[in-house]
Amino acid sequence: MQTTKFLFPTDAQLRPRISVRGLLLLGALIHFGFSALLNLSVDEAHYALYAQRLALSYFDHPPLVGWVQWPLVYGNAPDWVLRLIPQACWWLASVMAWHLAEKLRLLIPSWANTIPRGAAGRWAVISILVAPVMHVLGVGLLPDTLLLVVVLGIMQTTLQLITAHTKNITSHSTALPSLKYWLILGVWLGLAGLSKYTAVLFAIAVAGALILNLGWKVLAQRGPWVAVLIASIMISPVLIWNAQHDWVSFSYQIKHSSGGSWHLKGVGVFVGLQIGAFGPLIVAMIIGVSKFLRQHPNRIIWGLSLFLIVPFLVTAYMAGGGRTLAHWLAPAWLAAIVLGANPLALHWQQGRRLALKIMVGLQAVLCGSAFVLIFFIGVPGLSAQHPIHQKNPLADLWGWDQAGQLVQTLAKQQGLQTLSVSNWTLASRMAWYARPLPVQVIDERFDQFDIWFGNPEKNQNTLWVNWSQVPYKIPVSNQHYARCIELDRLLVQRLGRVTSTFTFYRCEDWLGNGK
Repeated sequence: MQTTKFLFPTDAQLRPRISVRGLLLLGALIHFGFSALLNLSVDEAHYALYAQRLALSYFDHPPLVGWVQWPLVYGNAPDWVLRLIPQACWWLASVMAWHLAEKLRLLIPSWANTIPRGAAGRWAVISILVAPVMHVLGVGLLPDTLLLVVVLGIMQTTLQLITAHTKNITSHSTALPSLKYWLILGVWLGLAGLSKYTAVLFAIAVAGALILNLGWKVLAQRGPWVAVLIASIMISPVLIWNAQHDWVSFSYQIKHSSGGSWHLKGVGVFVGLQIGAFGPLIVAMIIGVSKFLRQHPNRIIWGLSLFLIVPFLVTAYMAGGGRTLAHWLAPAWLAAIVLGANPLALHWQQGRRLALKIMVGLQAVLCGSAFVLIFFIGVPGLSAQHPIHQKNPLADLWGWDQAGQLVQTLAKQQGLQTLSVSNWTLASRMAWYARPLPVQVIDERFDQFDIWFGNPEKNQNTLWVNWSQVPYKIPVSNQHYARCIELDRLLVQRLGRVTSTFTFYRCEDWLGNGK
């Protein structure tokens, strides 16, 4: 009952800044608690290694996700300190979404006249707080975590350019929008390009929004080209690195995004996963924005809608080929939350509250259930032998620090100079928690670890690690090692229950010819 009053106070109780700050504090406390509880995920460890091995760019992603961590990694900060960065990004993105939603309320007369001050911003923050995947990005630093802030920065600057031009028209002024907005847009676009290759989709959205609102004549101004020049200069490290490495990132991204044969079923699964990952409120937002645009064809809202439409269509098409992950659209859904917050506030103001309460309640229960499952590494009360826990994805977040410490001890005892695994997803955690031991991946795939650590040399000995949740055949063959001897085992336990097992082998005499 108290939670309901906190999320949905009456109009008489509504104090927008206090209630929104309370929601932001709740999210921050949740993220801080789990950041100190869990080991780094596979991607987090991979990007922390970016920071440890600083470069102009990397095999699979641009460099910003590594650069921003470099001061902390250089200072040997613990995991929970590294995770202050994604927590800060989540908090900043939530504040930006809050203020952008309120700014849109003031720009649209029908919203300004009917929606109370602070209601739209509050719905934006509620929508972020009860979106499950947003919490993943609020704890783990991924390129998409950075894009949460960057995309809203792009969106806000685009809106400033449009409104500045509109004000000039209404005041019969011939002045152009201030050059400073174009400079800021160029910086935001540059940061987007340094974050993730798919950021180009948001650049397309910007171009569409500006042309839709300002017309093609905007391209005759110097401002857009100044923005393009700044962004190009900022992303030049990525281009330089790729030129030095046979454009490997671009060929990898093209191959990775193309996927396999295309099936409509993949798109349907993708849509269902998006609703599960971000909650049914996103459906209510899309319906609300669509209804508004039918009744009030507004070019500003249409233009900003491209921040969802363009990434969604491209990602949905990729999903038809089997290539997509739930969090890829998080920045686009955040833009949608900014647009949809006012329609949600309007529905609430008009008395359509039961459906909204049910949707928020369902999403809150989903988030709460996920937090419980992560804390217990599965369903509380069920044994480790239960079928649900046999292939437990949550076990992925525990035990790597212990395994890394044991690896260092065994390598020293055995006089081994390298560590080997059979998949890059195992390599990232091992390389992070067993650093500075080099980790070689003995598979056929070329990846960042081949660039960092190379391939095993002829007759080389190594410490090979196997993990029970993703087990591999012991690498003894005429293309691998001549023999492997088991050295030790590590049982990872959580609350008295074994969740996974690491097995360590001394493998001798590499017979393969490399990749």
